Amino acid sequence: MKSSSRRQFLSDSAKIGIATLFTSPVLASVFKSPPALKENFCFPIKTGFKQEPLAYTYNALEPLIDAQTMDIHYNKHAALYCKNLNDAAIAEKVDTNKSVEDLLATISKFSVKMLNNAGGHYNHELFWKSLTPNGDVQPKGTLLAAIEKEFSSFDNFKSKFIDAAKTRFGSGWAWLIMTSDKKLIVTSTPNQNNTLMDIAEVKGLPLLGLDVWEHAYYLKYQNKRADYIDSFWKIVNWNYIQQRFDSVL
Repeated sequence: MKSSSRRQFLSDSAKIGIATLFTSPVLASVFKSPPALKENFCFPIKTGFKQEPLAYTYNALEPLIDAQTMDIHYNKHAALYCKNLNDAAIAEKVDTNKSVEDLLATISKFSVKMLNNAGGHYNHELFWKSLTPNGDVQPKGTLLAAIEKEFSSFDNFKSKFIDAAKTRFGSGWAWLIMTSDKKLIVTSTPNQNNTLMDIAEVKGLPLLGLDVWEHAYYLKYQNKRADYIDSFWKIVNWNYIQQRFDSVL
């Protein structure tokens, strides 16, 4: 075989081999790129400007969270955040057909009233869905695997989250978030701030949040925030947290 013909033969053989490799169902799967986190946390679960109804009754979380606290928390505190947010949106010409997530991404452009109430509304809408009377001790599947990979164990994660909730001075929130490079991080924010805001020191998508404002627990637990935090783990809706986790992969 002539040298030029031989080179052509080898080139054609290589192309055929590569084509065969990637059309093989088994081998092709090896070369698939891992799923990337969607940019700017664009995910299917969006928050609107209206207060959604609770998925359970006010007394459903008893004895861990009492009915009176749930009633006041939802109908007074959270409802007022929603009302004030919509009032601010009218005054500052915000398009309420968009999501609250879109607003939070540029919250520094708006008033303090907008910041406090957009954060308060978003945080509480997430909080209600993160609770269930039928809570599991811990998550399962891909979320549990990711937590164990990042924190070595679920107990280590839980310890870090509890510490973030206990040591947040005054009012605020403890969070499990996913950053833009798909890292799971435990952090906390003051007042009604959250990690979607462009002013946040640590940015990421909130997966799980715990309200440590006194109005969330004082009627039952008084100044015993640690007892409230311990009770929280018995009513976490890990199925919903899993949905949030899956939605950004």
